[in-house]
Amino acid sequence: MALLDSSMLIVGETGTGKELLARACHSASDRADKPFMTLSCATLPDDVAESELFGSGTQGSPSSKRGLFELANKGTIFLDEVGEMSPKLQIKLLRVIQDGSFRRIDDEHEIKVNIRFISSTNKDLLNMVSQGQFREDLYYRLNVVQIRLPPLRERGNDILGLADKLLNAACLRLKRDGI
Repeated sequence: MALLDSSMLIVGETGTGKELLARACHSASDRADKPFMTLSCATLPDDVAESELFGSGTQGSPSSKRGLFELANKGTIFLDEVGEMSPKLQIKLLRVIQDGSFRRIDDEHEIKVNIRFISSTNKDLLNMVSQGQFREDLYYRLNVVQIRLPPLRERGNDILGLADKLLNAACLRLKRDGI
């Protein structure tokens, strides 16, 4: 899946490692040597998230700021908890996914980018679509490839391997012999 250049939606409970999986997919992709940028959709107010994504000011101006879309050009953007994104930002994001172009805040010049979108959610986005809380067209643009990441309680066989890895990492940090 990592080698596909399609948008990916990672679905799973909080704490299941959705961002780690997104980073691994980026690292295994043809975009691995390009930027991997993250936006937490749940923690930022609309105006801050919009400025973070789109940037602001006229290109070349000393007070201008490049946003994540520009910074991630030819790389990957990870939209963490995309189900928390406001309807206003959903519309603007859809345009970038469809056209690969956007405008900075307070600028009239179009900027063209090539970005792979990886999103995550712990919500039932399809149910949110049916309730009018999430745009259907955006859902299908983000959900080209879906990976369900089950919680550790459903992956009992993974516990010993994870414990071994964590113990070895702790031993390295503490400069102790591994187990």
